Amino acid sequence: MSAEPALDLVDGGASPTVRVRGLRAATAAPIHLCLHCGTPLATDATRASGFCCAGCSYVYRLVHEHGLDGYYRIRDTVVAPADPAVFQPRDYAWLAALQQQAEAGTGTPALTLEVQGISCAGCVWLIEQLFDRQKGALHIETDAQLGRMHLRWTRGVFDAPAFARTLQSFNYLVGPPGAEPAVPESQRLVRRVGLCAAFSMNVMLFTLPAYFGMEATFPYARLFGTLSLLFATLSLLTGGAYFLGRAGSALRVGAMHIDLPIALGIVGAYLGSLYGWLSGREQFVYFDFVAAFILLMLVGRWAQVTAVERNRRRLLSVQGRPQAVGVETPAGLVERPVEELRAGDIFAVRSGQVIPVEARLESVAATVGTAWITGEADPRECMVGARVPAGGVNLGRGEIRLRAAQPWTESLLAELLRPVTRDGYRHVFLERVIRGYLIGILVVAAAAGLGWWLASHDAVRTWSVVTAVLVVSCPCAIGLAFPLADEIATVALRRSGVFVREGDLWPRLRRVKKIIFDKTGTLTLETPKLLNPEALFALVPAARATLLALVQDNPHPVSQSLYETLLGDGLVAGRPPASGELRETIGEGVSLQTRDGLWSLGRPGWRGSHPPALVTENHDTEFSLDGVVLARFRFEDAVRADARREVTGLQAAGFSTFILSGDRREKVGKMAEALGIPSWQALAGVTPQEKADWVRKLDRRDTLMLGDGANDSLAFDAAFVRGTPVVHRGVLEGKADFYYLGRGLDGLRRLFAVNEARHRTQAWLLAFSVTYNLVAVGLAVAGHMSPLIAAILMPVSSLLSLAIVGAGLRRVRSAQ
Repeated sequence: MSAEPALDLVDGGASPTVRVRGLRAATAAPIHLCLHCGTPLATDATRASGFCCAGCSYVYRLVHEHGLDGYYRIRDTVVAPADPAVFQPRDYAWLAALQQQAEAGTGTPALTLEVQGISCAGCVWLIEQLFDRQKGALHIETDAQLGRMHLRWTRGVFDAPAFARTLQSFNYLVGPPGAEPAVPESQRLVRRVGLCAAFSMNVMLFTLPAYFGMEATFPYARLFGTLSLLFATLSLLTGGAYFLGRAGSALRVGAMHIDLPIALGIVGAYLGSLYGWLSGREQFVYFDFVAAFILLMLVGRWAQVTAVERNRRRLLSVQGRPQAVGVETPAGLVERPVEELRAGDIFAVRSGQVIPVEARLESVAATVGTAWITGEADPRECMVGARVPAGGVNLGRGEIRLRAAQPWTESLLAELLRPVTRDGYRHVFLERVIRGYLIGILVVAAAAGLGWWLASHDAVRTWSVVTAVLVVSCPCAIGLAFPLADEIATVALRRSGVFVREGDLWPRLRRVKKIIFDKTGTLTLETPKLLNPEALFALVPAARATLLALVQDNPHPVSQSLYETLLGDGLVAGRPPASGELRETIGEGVSLQTRDGLWSLGRPGWRGSHPPALVTENHDTEFSLDGVVLARFRFEDAVRADARREVTGLQAAGFSTFILSGDRREKVGKMAEALGIPSWQALAGVTPQEKADWVRKLDRRDTLMLGDGANDSLAFDAAFVRGTPVVHRGVLEGKADFYYLGRGLDGLRRLFAVNEARHRTQAWLLAFSVTYNLVAVGLAVAGHMSPLIAAILMPVSSLLSLAIVGAGLRRVRSAQ
């Protein structure tokens, strides 16, 4: 785990603050941190509340209410912000079916499930504590590295979907197990690191006596040399084989990989040392160098791989594809996977479930959300016989029936969810550096060998010089410091809520000149913003509890907004939802009959005493009791709080910004005007295919696409770099080069700033590497290099490389 930045905690009132040591006093303003996730608070409102979002506020309160505040003593300093999914209803019918299958067999029922959101030991502790509190829970094993948990429980007592919902409220999403995961590369590397560390220490053990004056005539000198050869060979086979194999694979496809100079250094040093051991010439023996160099290169590679793998593991591997639907057959309703749907089939879709194919509505009426598939933020009210698009979401509380107009294979949703293989990006500049390095070293070695042979005609002396050149030119800066710079940059971004998924993101970002934003869910939040939260605060506790019953498990955006505010602001803390008979009138609202009367939440004039003429442009929703209006709530599409500032900052940095949306022209135009984006760079009403075609036309391997819905999937495939703010839908996060969490866009500029610091640091490393090689190779060519000097130079150059990385990325690490 990476070291934390140097921070001073100071009293900040509601939320802890930090001052970054080492910055000028004029810029060392306190940085307020979210009480739950530890990310910086960017606005006055969040600083006052102590939380970056309603989700973090809710989870923080929930942790303390359950007496689990020990989590905050165990967790990492900074974790991911709470996802909006903590408030959203989620269908766990698949989990109920898995539990039923597990309990149908003999023995103790057990299941293996994936978990999204595990980031540290504190998460593992919290999940296991919550499991132990479930009725019938027997045993849980949580694998943080793979993001999986194995459960065992008492048959007929334990409720797996209820446990999954509990975890969801604590910001952990449960998913099906998927395929058995392969052993992560980081895990394979750590095994190599452990073995090579042992081999390297043994080589040093048997080499040090020679450095301290052991004569060649000493009785055990030959034995010590043989043991050094043995352990260096084991190091070569265990760790060196990793770099040799990757270098060979790169050469077969015509690429100059970073592992190629590493492999050349390993082979050159080992063969020279082997010759020295066979001929009994100590000036050729560099076994300690070989073993230590392999170990350092493995450590650097492990750090680089681990940082990216950790971000990938936070996501569920099986997401996105719609769940099975109930299809009407002569034998009754039968659950079938969407792949088996045919045109003409009548099927049922539960509340919150995605409609997999284009269909005609068979139910009397339905409320359908299309933001995910078309970009239109406002729900549609559909009547019987209406066409419903594939990818729409049933926003009603009850089940609806539809008649399929097409099979799954012809569905737009199937096309959008189809996986696309992406070609890896070849870093042309780095390949040129590697090519130049290899040619330079080989030319220098050959020239030195030729010069020494012509001058001395001493084959032994000549080969000694050639070996020394190959040994001391080993690329420690490239092999160790470059990966470490990537790891530090990745960790720094994770502390800002930005998660790198692909290692080739860094060189890609250097080419980006055009940033394309989707509107709904990307520039705006997923749920509309409640403009008058004071109306909620004015309600008596009993009314809030009733309102909670009306909006919980309701996927309608208005209900979700109210639900998020009720829980996030603690307005119903410790009070259960009211009970009673709940009914929904499609297109109007929901009502609840209790002993106090008939409560309702819906359109103005539906149940309340005010006529519909009082509706405002901000989408009024009335909450009433027996026709008496208790509160009128107003909503609007919630632009992310820092969107204008961040877009302006990106434009000032030289980026061209665009909006690409399927929403209505007037809404997109209004958004573009508010953000300072020229109207001709804001496209509205475009289909998913039109989005993709437009991106391909614009792209010169310099576009960054930011989106959140299935309608952005094809445009994602066409863009050079891809990012998403949403990770609970299972569509774009698997394709994204990075994802970012929280309610703002500040992570985007942070991403470019960190990459710029990383690039600048690597430029310094290249300059240092050239300088070092001029000195070291110069000594070798002059014939002044020995195994002892080489053994000193390598750790010194490695430490200096690490010092350059630390200095270059110091501000990146500390500005958290």
